[in-house]
Amino acid sequence: MKCILFEDASHFDLLPFTYTRPLYELRSGILTCKERWEKSLNQPLAGLPYDYLGLRFGYELPDEAHTWINGKYVPDAELLRLVRETAPGTYYLSAEGEVLCASFSPGQLPAVHDGIISPELLASLGLREEKTQLSPLAIRHLPDLFRLNAQLIRNDFPLVATAPSEPLRDPYTRVYGADNLYISPGVTIRAAIINAEDGPVYLGPHSEIGEGAIIKGTHAFCEHSSLSMGAKMRGDTTVGPWSKVGGEIGNSVVMGYSNKAHDGYMGNSVLGYWCNLGADSNTSNLKNTYENIRIWHEPSGRFRDTGLQFCGLMMGDHSKCAINTMFNTGTVIGVSANVFGEGFPRTFIPSFAWGGHAGFSTYKPEKAFEVAKIVMSRRKMTLEEAEKAILKTVFELTAKWRVWEQGTGNS
Repeated sequence: MKCILFEDASHFDLLPFTYTRPLYELRSGILTCKERWEKSLNQPLAGLPYDYLGLRFGYELPDEAHTWINGKYVPDAELLRLVRETAPGTYYLSAEGEVLCASFSPGQLPAVHDGIISPELLASLGLREEKTQLSPLAIRHLPDLFRLNAQLIRNDFPLVATAPSEPLRDPYTRVYGADNLYISPGVTIRAAIINAEDGPVYLGPHSEIGEGAIIKGTHAFCEHSSLSMGAKMRGDTTVGPWSKVGGEIGNSVVMGYSNKAHDGYMGNSVLGYWCNLGADSNTSNLKNTYENIRIWHEPSGRFRDTGLQFCGLMMGDHSKCAINTMFNTGTVIGVSANVFGEGFPRTFIPSFAWGGHAGFSTYKPEKAFEVAKIVMSRRKMTLEEAEKAILKTVFELTAKWRVWEQGTGNS
């Protein structure tokens, strides 16, 4: 059975992270949504990305029979059974009326306009609707990425911890709840305290835990990630591949290749790829009034109630901030933004913004590409033409939010 992941309208609710990659390529827990499905189905999966993202994440539909799977859902036993049993020519809706999966006959190549799949589109292709009362776990909104993180780490743990754990060789590291600690090959630990009683704690291949670091609760340190000396890690946090973190962090997700390596607090926050927080930068995640936090919702162009008391910073790919930057509760930053200056910047900073509390100008793509090339070369990676084309498209799509461009200021 050939399977393909697709996106639905939740793609837009997860902006700015889905400006640069499909929903199913986002990381929460130990794995990306795509990696989770691949391990659950024991096969590599293609994906059907939104519109211009096909420049980097596209593929050709197979001629053989194949099943489409909504990539925002977290596979469980019932959903996996449904995927395997879906008959060609049918699609299933969840209890909420969203498409779970659809199956196509050999040679049936549907014309999908922008890659966003809906019940109406599948019905127009002649597929038969089947209903189910299943309501699987799903990533639909920005806060879901950190809100569901602990549960997803627990779900992912048996998918990645398949070989026996390496022994703990450092005599100066203290571990509580050792059965919940998994150490991959190549891990370095020096004089740390790890409390995995509420675990699991996953240490991925070649990850590094610095001297005096304190880890308590459910955590994932992915391959080649690094935790600075003396760091304080509260529960439910993921540190993605090749990322460096330090200071104090709680219930946050760092998707990959991003740094928050110095002192400062980050809580209930999400950093995309290739982000950097300057030394002693801090995020507020709780209002003084203890009210629910509202965050910017890009599709509607307004702030919306998250229904949560705790929500910090959402920072899109390639964005950065200077030392001592102070972020207010529920701040959303777009792609390739550069934030600096004293005072609290606004709680919505659009893509390709340059500035802070005192005002913004436009961060030109050509300059942003120069910086990205230098940053990526430090990880022996290159900024490919397809990624540059995606970033240029994001620059154009987000121009309406850079209201200062009606004036003359440019960076």
